[in-house]
Amino acid sequence: MSAEDGQQDGARFRQSPTGPRVAPRPASTVTSAPPPQPPDMTDRLPSGVRWRRIGSVIFFVAIVLGTGICAYRDLSRPDAWSFWKDQYVSPSLSSRLIADAAIPGLAPKRAVLAVRGSIGPAAAGWLRARIDEAQLKPGDIVLLASPGGSLDQGVLMGEILRAHGLATAVGAVDDAGRIRPATCASACVFAFAGGQTRYGLDGSALGVHRFTSAAQGEDAVADTQRVTGAILGYMTRMGVSSQVIEAMSQTREIRWLDPKDAEAMKLVSVQLKPL
Repeated sequence: MSAEDGQQDGARFRQSPTGPRVAPRPASTVTSAPPPQPPDMTDRLPSGVRWRRIGSVIFFVAIVLGTGICAYRDLSRPDAWSFWKDQYVSPSLSSRLIADAAIPGLAPKRAVLAVRGSIGPAAAGWLRARIDEAQLKPGDIVLLASPGGSLDQGVLMGEILRAHGLATAVGAVDDAGRIRPATCASACVFAFAGGQTRYGLDGSALGVHRFTSAAQGEDAVADTQRVTGAILGYMTRMGVSSQVIEAMSQTREIRWLDPKDAEAMKLVSVQLKPL
């Protein structure tokens, strides 16, 4: 063996201190495998399932956009903002509850809800909420003091009062809790007509006038006829004479009805003693 062979042989073997030379352990050439990746479930979904999911997303987006467009279109009208303001921000009506009110000529004592102010675009819903809060029972009284306002809301207020079996009267409550005379005109008269019993308080007054239409030309005539028919039907159902409609049509200014005329028209069903 040559010297070169011995050097090469020494490179291949190690000298064991207690035995023969052994070959060194070869360096490992195995590299660690990368961690397994989670399977892509999307790729494994059938094409029909993927399209159903995409369709559901598109359908949801279409509903949201449609609702938003409708809401914007509704709220962009001036009367819509007026409704929201009257409903949630600053109601045009106010109320005060007297649990046991003593009214001359009327016994026994009963609950009275005094309502005053203009009849706004959300007045009917407001009145329903106040009646529920006060827990009024059939026969209790709603006092009205209003210059009028929305005709449609006045009629709806009357329908609500009749549905609850409540009586109506024209009056207001002072700071001492005493009932005083007041006035009820224009659209307020329709709310008053909804009372199951309609009391006439001495010194109070009911005022009527011809309603006006916002339409023009032939549309104004058609609108007037439509509204007149609707009001006549409403008053008839409430037990009020059609003479009230005739009195309304005679003047554009407020006509204050004499107590005897109001009773003859069946607008007032019971006249009470002076307060």
